[in-house]
Amino acid sequence: MQEQIIYGRNAVTEALRAGKAVDTVYVQRGAGGLGKLIALAKECGAVVKDASADKLDELAGGEKHGGVAAAMAAAEYADVEDILAEAERKGKPPFIIIADEIQDPHNLGAIIRTAEAAGADGIIIPKRRSVGLTATVFKTSAGAASYVKVARVPNLVDAIKQLKERGVWVYGADMDGEPFRKADMTGAAAIVIGSEGSGLGRLVRDNCDKIVSIDMYGSINSLNASVSAAILMYEIVRVRSGE
Repeated sequence: MQEQIIYGRNAVTEALRAGKAVDTVYVQRGAGGLGKLIALAKECGAVVKDASADKLDELAGGEKHGGVAAAMAAAEYADVEDILAEAERKGKPPFIIIADEIQDPHNLGAIIRTAEAAGADGIIIPKRRSVGLTATVFKTSAGAASYVKVARVPNLVDAIKQLKERGVWVYGADMDGEPFRKADMTGAAAIVIGSEGSGLGRLVRDNCDKIVSIDMYGSINSLNASVSAAILMYEIVRVRSGE
């Protein structure tokens, strides 16, 4: 599945104002008069990137673009209630993955792929400082993004609080937590995976019910975000199967 590219100042501005799922806004280096559009894009949670004139020409297929183009999401987003409804439809406790500012599209795609295989009900990502459902994410997920609900929220902490109000226990993954095998993840559970560089954000961490860690036996003290997510997802699969 390919991203939809729109171009031109008016087209991009109206897409943002209409609340369309814009992932990235490309702005030509040195182009003037784009301050308001850039501010609007950031307010809407889109990533703003500088681009060369050649890059903009390529994105616009040689058409006039006015120094700006935007990439729309490659798939539609759900919301948190849709994910909870999916768990209710299955008749099982919610099983949710929260990606805290994952910026590598290959990592997010791999997380989505594993989540689908493990039977998770959905994934929650933030609008800001996070990759969205780009074409690369979609491709890396091997099509799983067509089957797993992905909610993109303006505030992860608010989303976590919403889940907790619905009886979901939230587990944050970090190296200084309790070993994950000692945690009881048999009920309604959400796993929070931190960003590749800095891990869990402070407020996100503070709002988790429990911090869990993965045992490390070698010289390296951390794992790739998608690998950590996979280990914890399949721990939930294991304990729910009664093994």
